[in-house]
Amino acid sequence: MRQSAKLRETAETKISVKLNIDGNGNYKINTGIKFFDHMLEQLAHHACFDLEIDVTSHDKDNHHVVEDVAITLGQALAEALGDKKGITRYGEKILPMDEALILSVVDISGRIFSKVDVSVKDEKTSDFETVILPHFFSSFAQASLMTIHIKMLDGFDTHHIIEGVFKSFARALKIAVSYDETQKGKIPSTKGIL
Repeated sequence: MRQSAKLRETAETKISVKLNIDGNGNYKINTGIKFFDHMLEQLAHHACFDLEIDVTSHDKDNHHVVEDVAITLGQALAEALGDKKGITRYGEKILPMDEALILSVVDISGRIFSKVDVSVKDEKTSDFETVILPHFFSSFAQASLMTIHIKMLDGFDTHHIIEGVFKSFARALKIAVSYDETQKGKIPSTKGIL
């Protein structure tokens, strides 16, 4: 089983993450941000990851919570993937969420890049500040050594757009971490390293 447990504690937060890539989509998540919990539940469910996240916020700043969860989760994913032998590496998904249409493409490349091309009109949805959305994926990309492209193709409802982003990303990630049966034991790169 590809799994990892990570603990990150700073002056701002204490984050505990338990991740099983080869799970069933079970989750237990408590970040203190209701909407963010919901999005992480979508990520776990649609990627079929077993995921536990528990957060203590020392400074009560949601920005630090979202950033530190992204870092810790990204580190857990990188550790759980190990040497990455036999994985598909690339994944993509175009996903509808009512009127919203989101494209997510990922490359577990060892190279860090994140672009989130999403336009939302609201500063908040529920208790989640929308300006933090690109920062979550940027921090996740840095910690997991991954390339992430997310593009909004259509949509106007902020909740639907952000939920579509997390679901689409989860489905793309599920593909990328899956094993390619034709590449057993091989690094999916002509360089021989990811």
